[in-house]
Amino acid sequence: MNIKKILVQSLEESFLHLGYSIDDITLNFSNKPEIADFQCNSAFALAKKHGASPEVVATSIMANLKQDIAEVSFAKPGFINFKIKDKILSEVLNSAIADVKLGLEELPDEEKLKVVMDYGGANVAKELHIGHLRSPVIGESLARLYKILGNEVITDTHLGDWGLQMGLTIAQLQDDGYVDGYFDKSKKNKEITLDTLNEEYPKASKRKCEDEEFKKKAEIYTKFVQDKKDPYWQIYETIRNISVERIKANYEKLNCFFDLWYGESTSAGLVEPVVQMFIDQGLTRTHEGALVVDVAREGENIPIEKKNPDDTQMYKNPMPPVYLKKSNGADVYDTTDIATIYQRNRDFNPDKIMYVVDKRQAVHFEHCFRAVKMAGISPESQELQFVGYGTINGTDGKPFKTRSGDTIKLEDIINLICSGAEKKLSNNGISETENLALDIGVAAMKFGDLSNDPFKDYVFDIDKFASFEGKTGPYIQYTGARINSLLKKAKLTDKLDYLEALKLISIADQNQRNIAINFIKLQESYLTSYKNTSLSPLCNSLYDFASSYSKFYNDTRILTEQDEAKKNSYLALSLLVLKAIKQASDVLAFVIPEKM
Repeated sequence: MNIKKILVQSLEESFLHLGYSIDDITLNFSNKPEIADFQCNSAFALAKKHGASPEVVATSIMANLKQDIAEVSFAKPGFINFKIKDKILSEVLNSAIADVKLGLEELPDEEKLKVVMDYGGANVAKELHIGHLRSPVIGESLARLYKILGNEVITDTHLGDWGLQMGLTIAQLQDDGYVDGYFDKSKKNKEITLDTLNEEYPKASKRKCEDEEFKKKAEIYTKFVQDKKDPYWQIYETIRNISVERIKANYEKLNCFFDLWYGESTSAGLVEPVVQMFIDQGLTRTHEGALVVDVAREGENIPIEKKNPDDTQMYKNPMPPVYLKKSNGADVYDTTDIATIYQRNRDFNPDKIMYVVDKRQAVHFEHCFRAVKMAGISPESQELQFVGYGTINGTDGKPFKTRSGDTIKLEDIINLICSGAEKKLSNNGISETENLALDIGVAAMKFGDLSNDPFKDYVFDIDKFASFEGKTGPYIQYTGARINSLLKKAKLTDKLDYLEALKLISIADQNQRNIAINFIKLQESYLTSYKNTSLSPLCNSLYDFASSYSKFYNDTRILTEQDEAKKNSYLALSLLVLKAIKQASDVLAFVIPEKM
C-alpha cells in the first residue's frame, strides 16, 4: 500500500471535480507529527489563481475528498492536514514485513534502464590515495541504488592503464636495473612489488620535468606499449597485474566490487577505427600536427576559477577542441574515453552511461560526450551522465593531507578509520575484532561522505564520523546491533520467526506512529536519491528512522511486557526496523554488525 499515492489520487479526483489543475497539487510530510502526517498547501496557490480565500478553497477540496485511510482536518489560513489511521499504518508495516523488499516499489518497467557505471578510476603503477576514495564510495552506492529499483547495472572500474605513466614507469625501472632480463636473456630481473612501483613512478614523474631526454624515452616507450611491442608489453602486463591485485584488495575492504576490471587498454584496439569515423565524417582538422575535433558551440566560453577571489573580472577561455591524436601519433586521454564509449555501446548497448569522477574533469567529459554525439557513436536516445564529486578536506578546510603535506594513501585512510573505530569500541568497553573495527570504520567514513551532496567538498573528521551518537554510520549500526541483541534475548527464532511475525504489528502510540511514518519516508527516499543522483536523502531518512526507533526502544518495556499480543507486536515492529535498516545500509554499502 502506497499511502502517499492514495492521498494524491484522492486529491486529483477532488481537483478535477472542482475544475482545478492537478499540476497544482502539493502533498508533503508534515513537520508536526503530533498534529498531522501529511499536509497539502495547494489552497494558497489556487486562491491566487481563482480569486478566492485559501480557507474557501481548502474546505471545498476537503468536501470532495474520497478516501478512508486518514482523518482530514483544516488549519488556518489554508492547510489541509491528513493523519493516517493507526489501522492503516499497521497494515502498511505488516504488508512490508511480508515482502522481500519491504514494500519498496521498483521503477515502472518502461522507466527501467540498462546502465554502465564507470567509477573507481584507479591508475596502474600508482598508489591509491585519498583522491581515489570518493569515486568508489559514491559509485558503489549509486550502483546498488539503481539495482534495488530494478535497473540492470554493469559496473566497471576503468583503470588508468594506458597513458604516459606506463612509459615513465618502464623507463625508470629499466634505468634502475629492474627489468634487465626482459631486454637481455642472460640477465635476471629484480622482483617488482607495489612498493617498488610506489617508489619508481614518483621518481619518474619528477624526473620527466627535469630531464627532457628521459621524457622523450618515456613517450617512445608509451607508444611501444600501445603498439603491444615486446618486451615493453610484457613489462606493462607485469606492472598491471601487480597493481590490480592491491587495488582489488583495498576496494573490497570498502565493500566495493566491480563486474568488469577493464581499463583504457581494453578499448585500445578500437582507437584507430573510431578516429577514422571522425575523419570520414569530415569532423577533424589538424592543429600543430595533432588531430582534433572542434566541439565548441557558437560564442561559447568556459569559466576559469579566479586566482584572487576579490577580483571582479570574469576569467574565460574558449571551449578547447577534443584531441584525437598527438603529433607523434600516440593516443590521448580524450581518444581512449571516446573509444571506450564505442566499446560499451558495441558490447552492452546501454540506455545510459554514468561516470562518477572528480568534478574537475567536467570539461573533459563534456568534450567526449559532445564528440560521440557528433559522430553518432552515442545515439541521441542514450543519456551520458557525469557525476562530479568535490574534494575531501581536513578539519582545517584544506585538502586532506599528511602532516608532512603529502597526499595521504588510501590504505592509510583505511587504517585511520579502523583505529578511530577501535578507540570508540575500547572507550565503550567492547573487546573488538579487526573485522568489527573495519566494518564500523567503513560505515563511519561512508555515511559521513554520502550524507553530503556528491558535488560539494566535505570535511573528513574521523572523530565525528565514528561517534556512536548523532547522524553517523556507527549510530545506524548501533541501532541495528541493539535490535539484534533484543531479538536474541527474546529467542525470536524459537517463537516468532519471519512468517509468524506477519500481521502482528499493531500501532498503538505516538512513538510507534513516528516509526511508521519514518518508515514510509525512508522508502520514499530511495526514489528521491535516485532522481537527485545523491545518497543524501536516503542517509537523512535512515537516520530519522533509526532515531524514531531509539525513542520507542528507550520509552518501552519490550521484553518485560506482560501482554503477549503487545510484546509480539513490539518484537515484530523491531524485526521490521532491523530489516529496513539493513536494506538501506546495504545500498550505502556498509554492514550492520551482530553486536557492538
